[in-house]
Amino acid sequence: MPKLLIFDWDGTLCDSLSRIVYCLRCAAESVGLPPPTDPDARNIVGLGMVDALTTLFPDIAREQIDAMRDSYSRHFVEADREPSPFFSGVSETLWRLKDQGYLLTVATGKSRRGLDRVLQARQLDQFFDGTRCADETAGKPHPLMLIELMKEFECPPEESIMIGDTEYDLAMAANAGMSSIGVSYGAHDSRRLSQYRPLACLDKFSDVELVIKNIENS
Repeated sequence: MPKLLIFDWDGTLCDSLSRIVYCLRCAAESVGLPPPTDPDARNIVGLGMVDALTTLFPDIAREQIDAMRDSYSRHFVEADREPSPFFSGVSETLWRLKDQGYLLTVATGKSRRGLDRVLQARQLDQFFDGTRCADETAGKPHPLMLIELMKEFECPPEESIMIGDTEYDLAMAANAGMSSIGVSYGAHDSRRLSQYRPLACLDKFSDVELVIKNIENS
């Protein structure tokens, strides 16, 4: 029976993918690299910044990584003065799950500074029971974020579920030995998600609650 629910942020809860793509393109141009295409940029959403940049630009130099990180951060902070909206049904579903006693946590490729900023802007800094970010632990698809959250809340893999929109989220869950739920409206399509055998691949976030209830009743 699930107790610990672990959510990805960008592309799962938050409709921020177009903003991420824009800021990546601006950062690439700032160091003289060709801006990534929209599909290429969406492909790396969910990874930590260093992994994302080395995936996009395999020959990138260390100083270019540092410069792109700084440029991306500046552009994103400016763009994020008005936080990206949640996807339809996210707020209501999260509150219902919280009221039902589930532990709600976040495992994200965002930096700690970036996640804290958006949580404070949304007045959600006290809402989630726990969070992990890529710059304070191992990035996805390494399972360390999930292992740390399970240890913090004393929940074994069979009582934990990862919910995400990318294959990195679902691969991380598989590497941690836990079940996952994919959402198909984010960065990666259902074909890519299905190879990790999620409990379900959903077209709308509100159906997460239904999947969890079905597990409890099975």
